[in-house]
Amino acid sequence: MMRSLWTSASGMVSQQMNVDTIANNLANVNTIGYKKSRMEFKSLLYETMQRSGLDENGEGRPVNLQIGHGVRPIATVKTYTMGNIQVTNNPLDLAIDGDGFFAVQRSDDEIVYTRDGSFKISVVDGEAMIVTSDGYPVLSIDDEPIYIPEDVNISDLIINEDGTISYVDEDGETVELDGQIQIVQFPNRAGLENIGQNFVKPTSASGDPIYEVDGDVNNISKIIQGSLEYSNVQVVEEMVNLIIAQRAYEINSKAIQTSDDMLAQANQLKR
Repeated sequence: MMRSLWTSASGMVSQQMNVDTIANNLANVNTIGYKKSRMEFKSLLYETMQRSGLDENGEGRPVNLQIGHGVRPIATVKTYTMGNIQVTNNPLDLAIDGDGFFAVQRSDDEIVYTRDGSFKISVVDGEAMIVTSDGYPVLSIDDEPIYIPEDVNISDLIINEDGTISYVDEDGETVELDGQIQIVQFPNRAGLENIGQNFVKPTSASGDPIYEVDGDVNNISKIIQGSLEYSNVQVVEEMVNLIIAQRAYEINSKAIQTSDDMLAQANQLKR
């Protein structure tokens, strides 16, 4: 069997995964806080037919004779550049200017992290709580849900750059509330695991979350109230990548057709 059949097949499989990644980027072009992914590849084993170097008679080859066996995908890397900030004037819409993440507690008590700051108010046992669109509590620096007193008008809420929360009372004075929105960073954001619903969770590769309030990070993030960070996907760039992946897939399929034609010609030699 010709090596090129399997080599080209590995190329087609890899480019199919590349197209899947690009398609997911395009599908999430309007997803709040989404970060685009990029597929990375690595060449497979090389078969050495003849090695370079001199033999005992002083004769040899200046270069190797090697044949590669294709390619395989090795990673999908998130690009954590800032997306466009769009003003919404909703007091519960928060964007992060910096490398931070919001902390959210899911129903199974697992703490996950997100850049999606489109928060809502949910009334639980008569108390108003800041939650995500799925109803998960947004956590404070004490790893506790953030409650808003019933007599506070949501339109009067003020969320400062450091996550502290206050409101304007009937007398026009600013009253500070208990609770400060938790913002964390990670030593290696690329190591975070995507789990859907705009959430990521830490892994051994990403490292443990670092609380910005502790002052252990070099660049403190800033919260922008009344704004949202949209996806950092560039549609034109993704369309160009899609065309490149499609052409690579097509060329690999052509290589398989060529190999098949060569095998057919070899089979016809006996006639």
